[in-house]
Amino acid sequence: MSGRRVVVGGRAVIDHGRRAVGFVTGMAAVALVACSAGTVNSPVPGMRQPLTPAPTSTAVVPVVERAGQEALAAYRGMWQDFAVAGITSDWRSPTLGRYATGVALTNLSRGLYADHYNGLVTKGEPILHPRVLSVDPPQDPTRVVITDCGDSTHWLKYRTNSGRLVNDKPGGRSLINAIVDKRPDGSWKVSDYGVHEIGTC
Repeated sequence: MSGRRVVVGGRAVIDHGRRAVGFVTGMAAVALVACSAGTVNSPVPGMRQPLTPAPTSTAVVPVVERAGQEALAAYRGMWQDFAVAGITSDWRSPTLGRYATGVALTNLSRGLYADHYNGLVTKGEPILHPRVLSVDPPQDPTRVVITDCGDSTHWLKYRTNSGRLVNDKPGGRSLINAIVDKRPDGSWKVSDYGVHEIGTC
């Protein structure tokens, strides 16, 4: 499938006619700290007892988990709002900004405007399987990177004048990477994302 070259986030990528373009970069890895168990002398001569493992932080793990959950919710919310707006290709829908900002919001709006201009709408909804790839920083996360294998089999474009499918080929599974950032008000929004071509996952 041919496509046009576009620039997203400073990188040239190929737009294959799907909504989302751009390749997420700069993903931060999560540092994991492991504690090893040792031994110390037992009060009884000749015997040794396990060293009690150092207690792990009771604050970091819940914070990381909560950040991941909120970022995943924002990611799912963004695609849900996008799917609803796609039914009429409403590029001005105010709900698009609920869970998206920056490059992500711009891509959503531009994609819908292009469909509106070309007389296209999108029916159905994507099937998502997102998971957290990394959080940064681990102590107080403000950025979460998500990876997903999105399925567009039942989320397809139709022509408004005929009601026919735009492409004969059905949708399929595509690798999606997304960056979700914590906003000053404490909310989480997708700031950038990249959707690869069908068949990449």
